[in-house]
Amino acid sequence: MAELHKDFLFILIKSLTTSEKRQFRLYVNRLGINVDAKFLLLFSEMDKMNEYDESIILTKKISTKQQLSNLKAHLYKQILVSLRLNPSHQNYRIQLREQLDFANILYQKGLYKQALKILDKTKQSALELDEKTIASEIIDLEKVIESQFITRSIEGRADELIRQSKEVSTQNHYATELSNLSLKLYSEMLTHGYVKNDEDRAEIMDIFNAKIQKINFKKLNFTEKLWYFKAHVWKNQLLQEYKYTLKYAFQWVDLFHKNPEMIVSHPVWYIKGNTYLLKILFLYGNIDILENSFRQFNETVRSSSFAQNENLQSLIFLTYYNTLMNIHFVKGEFFSGSKLIPEIELKMEKLRDKIDEHHFMILYLKVAAMFFGSKKFEESVQYSLKIIESKGNVQEDLLFHTRILIFMAKYESGNDEDYDDFIKATLKFVKKMKKPDEFHFESVAFFKNLNDVMPDRRLESFKKFDTKLELFAGNEYYRRSLLYIDIHGWVKSKVRNVDVIEIIKEKVRYKRRD
Repeated sequence: MAELHKDFLFILIKSLTTSEKRQFRLYVNRLGINVDAKFLLLFSEMDKMNEYDESIILTKKISTKQQLSNLKAHLYKQILVSLRLNPSHQNYRIQLREQLDFANILYQKGLYKQALKILDKTKQSALELDEKTIASEIIDLEKVIESQFITRSIEGRADELIRQSKEVSTQNHYATELSNLSLKLYSEMLTHGYVKNDEDRAEIMDIFNAKIQKINFKKLNFTEKLWYFKAHVWKNQLLQEYKYTLKYAFQWVDLFHKNPEMIVSHPVWYIKGNTYLLKILFLYGNIDILENSFRQFNETVRSSSFAQNENLQSLIFLTYYNTLMNIHFVKGEFFSGSKLIPEIELKMEKLRDKIDEHHFMILYLKVAAMFFGSKKFEESVQYSLKIIESKGNVQEDLLFHTRILIFMAKYESGNDEDYDDFIKATLKFVKKMKKPDEFHFESVAFFKNLNDVMPDRRLESFKKFDTKLELFAGNEYYRRSLLYIDIHGWVKSKVRNVDVIEIIKEKVRYKRRD
């Protein structure tokens, strides 16, 4: 299946619905001159394929080897044009840009008043939707027309355009600064992970303060406030300051609830805001608030007014199933949670080309953890191996904790056939990590020692490691490490000789009393 992920045209064709394929054929045949067009023959042939095979195209003489690249590029463009015309893909941004295009056409034909009328109406819509980039383009065209032709359309027109131009420019500047900061922090989180020492913290704070101190929150509109909250969420996630992550994730989502029309305009960021809110509520372990927020999210995204497309479906899938599994984890409901796995696997396969590798690996880890909790240790190891054997760009922390889960599963199953080799491979992996710390080395040493000591001495090993984990839990830089896989809960269950589910249930009862 390797070729499937390399050929963008093939992936695009396979993503089309039956109605989209029908519309494409109607679109290319609309003038009756494209019935035998080579790009349409190429489309039909590729549509029949289960896997992309260039040799079939060449054998059927649809194209020569030399012409195929250009033919595929032409077909790709024609499909996109057809999709743009499809009502299901129409949204307010496309409609605004379409009106701007119409105004440009009228301007080029010398119909200046008609162009200005469209521009003024479209500008008002853009400003109401807080689409300042499009509004700026509209104002620029208005200025071009007004500066070339004496329209006398509105008294004081020049002053009005200058005022609007300055206001939009200021807001765009704020949005640019905040979006750049948010992207930088998000990049830091993906590439380097969470801060692990005071030096890391100082570096993040320098990046953050250099931008945020220039921002006056009172002057921000919806979009700038959205970026402002995003930047704070990602900064506090990096610093592992979950109290403030929760605060700004809530403000992010609440901003939409206070401006419900913007949920329709920015559905992706509504989903993303809920993703972070639901994740941080899971880390806090407050099941009541988590379930209430999850219920509100589901009601919103399933409402008739919420936009529907493939991208949104994949984002909703990730948020929905990650949260659903998290709720089962918090409650210790591993056996009922594991019943979701066939359903998740089926949906994952359908959405494979629409979800990045990192998010797939997070789902794999949760599935592996769910199998572990439901005593299916072999299945847990099999899913975990999919992560560490992945050739994609996966976070070091995720890879390390997947290895910890494998150690736990191997211990529980008693399958230690390649245990020593896995210890060596994991130690080698830790040494190659960008910033390995004491927790990583102590964890590997614990599992190595656990396999070496006699069975009657293992309780002592668990007690010693439990004491070390208590110290790690009190250190703000190790806090996140204990949240990926609940190794501390597992170790405590061995010390107390109870099922790990009992430890989890105690935590939930404690949170509910709070």
